[in-house]
Amino acid sequence: MKKQARGFQRSDRVAEQVRRDLADLIRTELKDPRVGMISLTDVELTPDYAHAKVFFTTLNADHLDEIERGLKRASGFLRRELGRRIHIHTLPELHFIYDNSLERGSSLSQLIDRANALSDQTPEE
Repeated sequence: MKKQARGFQRSDRVAEQVRRDLADLIRTELKDPRVGMISLTDVELTPDYAHAKVFFTTLNADHLDEIERGLKRASGFLRRELGRRIHIHTLPELHFIYDNSLERGSSLSQLIDRANALSDQTPEE
């Protein structure tokens, strides 16, 4: 049982290191103007480290298709540069996925605020 818990901890540490290094690479090394300002919110690794789902968000959601194309095109470059920074047996193939949780959270917050405003307006018996 302890061995599994230790494995999860290492996997979490590797995923966090991948997230930090990719964010730095995108910010400093990537020259594709389509990508622009994005934030990496999470990285999920498969148990064998062969694949990594890289979740990102952007304030420029109007150009989401362009951003995704830019990230997909740059994934080979980012993977190679990541391999120079992180020394693990299998370097994961990168899959970029848009994370809409911030938008969803914002809309839910607005709904709650609206519901609270309506309940304050209705007369209580």
